[in-house]
Amino acid sequence: MAQTVQGILDEMKKGVFRPLYFLQGEEPFYIDQLSNYIEENALEPSERGFNQIILYGKDTSLGNVMVQARRFPMMAQRQLVVVREAQEISDFNKKESQDLLQKYAENPVPSTILVFAYKYKKLDGRKELGKILDKKAVLVTSEKVKDYKLTEWITAYLRSIGLQASSGAAQLLSDHIGNDLSRIAGELEKVRIGMKEGQELSRDIILEKIGISKEYNVFELQNAIATRNLARALRITDYFVANPKAAAMIPNLAMLYNFFSKLLMIHDSPGIRDEDLAGKIGIHPYVFKEYRSAAGRFNKVQVIQAMHHIRVADGQAKGLESGEKDEKAIYRELLIHLLRS
Repeated sequence: MAQTVQGILDEMKKGVFRPLYFLQGEEPFYIDQLSNYIEENALEPSERGFNQIILYGKDTSLGNVMVQARRFPMMAQRQLVVVREAQEISDFNKKESQDLLQKYAENPVPSTILVFAYKYKKLDGRKELGKILDKKAVLVTSEKVKDYKLTEWITAYLRSIGLQASSGAAQLLSDHIGNDLSRIAGELEKVRIGMKEGQELSRDIILEKIGISKEYNVFELQNAIATRNLARALRITDYFVANPKAAAMIPNLAMLYNFFSKLLMIHDSPGIRDEDLAGKIGIHPYVFKEYRSAAGRFNKVQVIQAMHHIRVADGQAKGLESGEKDEKAIYRELLIHLLRS
């Protein structure tokens, strides 16, 4: 029975734990969130010594998992069996092994809580095992958050931990970290220390607590490019070259490519209201004004050419046809192409 992550958490917070959980999908954040909650709350601390079994996929088989699941708890009402990295179970795709899991799912041991953390992939729902688990287990499929929904996710996550996001703060996190929910959550846990419930998380707080330079960072570089300020863009990239730990070149180029990709989407979406277009391409409406202004400074042909030049620079940064160019020369040539076109 497929359920939402929040629905399952709400149920478990009431003390209700099901006999079989199968947590699967490309996004590990929710799989870890649920499995960690179960590990921390399904048993009392005094019960864990004899009744909590943690297995790792690469070190076990489905047959062994079934043996452990069929044990009875010792001096407790239930036992917990968690299979971490279950996608690495060597015999998982063998029919005889899947038959064992199907049989168990049909009639699980009521005193066992069995959890599979099956990351980065999912079962074929058309096949027998997928169908059985969908009917008999708590089945969660954790999908990647789309890039255009990432700022929305960050805003919702902040609300869940008692904070608010200022306009642009969620976008800053999204642009700086990218689509890595575990890292975003980890950074926000650091940021929330010392903040009061309901307090607004501003760009300045993020810059200070996550350690992003206020003057020399990829967002300021993007702004310098967007406003066609070549001198400022060169100062920022010179700082990057002199301080390689501050901002690595290849991720910077990826973010610039993403910036121009969004400008291209703006050019390709005439007649759409700015509010709707901001949501479509994953930009906070407040920040969207900056993108709209940038699209006015770079016409569609220039945007396409810019994306080409960034791809060339990316190849050079990776050692492809770069000749004797160092990072400073690659940055300088790229910026001249972008801002003198």
